[in-house]
Amino acid sequence: MFRRLNCLRRTQRFYSLNVSNSLFGRESFVRRHIGPNDADQNEMLKELGYQSLEDLSKAVIPDNVYLQKTPNLKSSVIIDEQTLSTLIKSIANKNEIRRSYIGMGYHGCHTPHVITRNMLENPGWLTPYTPYQEEIGQGRLESLLNFQTMVADLTSMGVANASLLDEATAASEALAMTYRQTKRKFWFVADNVHPQTLAVVQTRASALGIEVCVGDPNLADFKPYAGVLLQYPDTYGCLMDIGEIVKAAHDNGALVVCAADLLSLTLIKPPGEYGVDIVVGSSQRFGTPLGYGGPHAAFVACKSALVRLIPGRVVGVTRDADGNQAYRLTLQTREQHIRRERATSNICTAQALLANLAAMYAVYHGPNGLRDIARRVHHNTVVLKAALDKIQDCSTGDGSYFDTLNVKTKIPRQTIIDRCNEKMINLRFFDDQSIGISLDETITANDLNDLLWIFGYEKSIDEIILSNDELLEKSVSKTIFKRTSQYLQHPVFNNHQSETEIVRYMKQLENKDVSLVHSMIPLGSCTMKLNATAELLPLSEPGFTNIHPFVPPGQVSGYQEILEELEYDLCQLTGYDKISFQPNSGSQGEFAGLCAIMKYHQHRGDAERRVCLIPTSAHGTNPASAQMAGMDIQLVNVSKDGCIDMQHLKDKVNAHKNQLSCIMITYPSTNGVFEETVIEICDIIHTNGGQVYLDGANMNAQVGLCRPGDIGSDVSHLNLHKTFCIPHGGGGPGMGPIVVKSHLAPFLPSHPIIGNGNGELSLGTVSAAPFGSASIIPISWAYIKLMGFEGLRKATQVAILNANYMSKKLSSHYKTLFVGTKCGLVAHEFIIDTREFKKTANIDATDIAKRLMDYGFHAPTMSWPVAGTLMIEPTESESRLELDRFCNALISIREEIRQIENGTVDREQNVLKLAPHTLKQICNDEWNRPYSRNVAAYPMGYEQKVWPSVGRIDSKYGDQNVMCSCPLVF
Repeated sequence: MFRRLNCLRRTQRFYSLNVSNSLFGRESFVRRHIGPNDADQNEMLKELGYQSLEDLSKAVIPDNVYLQKTPNLKSSVIIDEQTLSTLIKSIANKNEIRRSYIGMGYHGCHTPHVITRNMLENPGWLTPYTPYQEEIGQGRLESLLNFQTMVADLTSMGVANASLLDEATAASEALAMTYRQTKRKFWFVADNVHPQTLAVVQTRASALGIEVCVGDPNLADFKPYAGVLLQYPDTYGCLMDIGEIVKAAHDNGALVVCAADLLSLTLIKPPGEYGVDIVVGSSQRFGTPLGYGGPHAAFVACKSALVRLIPGRVVGVTRDADGNQAYRLTLQTREQHIRRERATSNICTAQALLANLAAMYAVYHGPNGLRDIARRVHHNTVVLKAALDKIQDCSTGDGSYFDTLNVKTKIPRQTIIDRCNEKMINLRFFDDQSIGISLDETITANDLNDLLWIFGYEKSIDEIILSNDELLEKSVSKTIFKRTSQYLQHPVFNNHQSETEIVRYMKQLENKDVSLVHSMIPLGSCTMKLNATAELLPLSEPGFTNIHPFVPPGQVSGYQEILEELEYDLCQLTGYDKISFQPNSGSQGEFAGLCAIMKYHQHRGDAERRVCLIPTSAHGTNPASAQMAGMDIQLVNVSKDGCIDMQHLKDKVNAHKNQLSCIMITYPSTNGVFEETVIEICDIIHTNGGQVYLDGANMNAQVGLCRPGDIGSDVSHLNLHKTFCIPHGGGGPGMGPIVVKSHLAPFLPSHPIIGNGNGELSLGTVSAAPFGSASIIPISWAYIKLMGFEGLRKATQVAILNANYMSKKLSSHYKTLFVGTKCGLVAHEFIIDTREFKKTANIDATDIAKRLMDYGFHAPTMSWPVAGTLMIEPTESESRLELDRFCNALISIREEIRQIENGTVDREQNVLKLAPHTLKQICNDEWNRPYSRNVAAYPMGYEQKVWPSVGRIDSKYGDQNVMCSCPLVF
């Protein structure tokens, strides 16, 4: 061991001495991460008229924000991929893998290997984006529809969404639905819900000015309340007949929200059969590893009448241009990129990859398999209870239960703890000295024997089973809670139980989607860069994946090492002082950052400061987040050059200076330019008592070149799933930690279970787990270790180079809408103006987006931030060859538009209006279109081809005929 360690140290010293030339060190990984090689970079620079990346960077970025000092990252040792693999294992081994029976919504489970290999570790599922271009996202959409069907069936509700972040945030979103429906500003939360759920609900309620009452729902008067939150089974494991509570709430005009356990609903009466209005929960135990808290897919299901209030994304069934069944994201008019501060849905609160994982778990097991798992879990709980009740000093109560027992014992607490430590077991310890034990599908007879030993029982569990003939009579199936209704009857859940069928099904779905394994995804503001395989190694390490989020901190020294190093490096790279990893999406980061600002003002006696200024060039999620934080929103105009209108900003500040809370800016702006006046903007806001929130969506243009903390910003969120290489997963997971200046540090999020040093000044709790989606945080840590500061800086420079190269290459065919006022260059993304084509050729941005599919590409961001335009972000990871391929596709499409403009092609029946073209259409015996099949399918020749699986989606039909679960007949 010592010989290997010394060898590793010598290797690291060798790397540190050979930064620039080593074929085996960091430089080799940097070359693989960055698409264009050195020769291509030089040619591209020459075409732009610059000699070096440094010259280009200084031309693009204003002098007064350009980074003057090199940040000192945590480790100066250069790590290559093989060293990283060894290091990851050693750090993971510092975490103690104990058997955790803590429960509280988190349970051990088995992820079928076939799903792990073919979905969780598969870039075809990891690297797509949210399926807004539905024709090339049918695979994920079908799988998400399976998820919705699974949830709706098990909860017995009318409709379910396509996932949310975690159970606690789902509960708070559901209560927000009740507020919007009833307009009452009071929520009632049962005193037996999970404590992390209560904490998140209280934080959300406080921001909205809603009062939360906690108590016994059996004794409550529901007249003033908008919504009532119940837990079923509750946090102690007890099942309660909630029918009378539901009736009492409805009689008083309140809606009922029920947090439920999906696996239990295969055996027990579902909440929908009690008449509840909304059901929330987590699908974690459907095959998703614990991962120290995430990511896991939560859900909201509701009565059909409330569907237009449901948060998150919803997949619906529609048809394509040929009348074939197809899927799309439906009811998008609820979403914030359309309704802004009036939105009822936040598009960033989703966990698509994990929802697909849970859905495939249900497809793999089918209804009978899920029921069998639930029966095993419940039977083991019955057996454990029977044994514990035989112990003289123990009692477990007389109520009904599914998988959790609340044990009261006279055995000293420390004795129990010592025995738990000896057996490497974690239990839940309540303040009243009782102990919680939650079982799961991983339980064996040996586990049960160890649990009994902890409580002083010396017999084998086998003796209990053999000697107790009444065990079956104690099953939940013998109580009023027995489920009698059917579920998961659709063929998709009943035809894939063999591995052959499940593998083929997953591959069929994967093949319907475009991901980064096919071609570049040039989505502006989304930063679809390389997610290197080496960076994803932590996802497969048991030391990271098999950890319950509420284990004592002493058991997770490996995670703490990762979190501490990443915090230091991110603060160095951004110019801030402190970080919170709790927000588990960009939208949650925005909300947390704004709440910290609000708490700061309140602490200073400035509670009247509630006005948030938001330029129209800021990120599209900002207004909805500000509204959720309880702020009053004032929009600031943008001038013709795409920059903030300084006079309008000053007028707004003067009008609201006594109520000014903050400004939300995006830098560089969503219009794709580094604004020269950004420091002046920050000074104006600070002079008038406000704070500056800088959205981290465009950090991929800043890292290593400028720092928001130096510019004058007080708080930012960082999209680790953009700039720092966590995969998008087809629409989630994401991570949005917030970084703050020291004066805001006391107001960072806290957690009711795991203390993190933030006291009474904290803004509260924003996610169920103390560190959000902790298991994916090591990906960003690995990215920084592999790149080092110089590598990160070069990546940013090449991202800017790629964008300007593409903008120039397209300049003879498309106008770049906004450029820097002094340099005439763009940042890391740019907007091309396609609005004139509507007049000249009856072609809009949608037509271009659909036609790009025939060329094998995903479209850029469409009609945002400017309607009728396309926003392109190439990232640093795309090669010059791929940049040219995409530009040539757009140039070819521009020529197709010219043919319409000059009258040689019809304005309605043309290759753009009828795009995309499917294989079925091309191979059909009938072809009555005024262009050849070859032009339709192979416009750039016979190179790599991605076939859309459906024709153009009929969105209007989908909105008029809302269907959000698997149809038996279409």
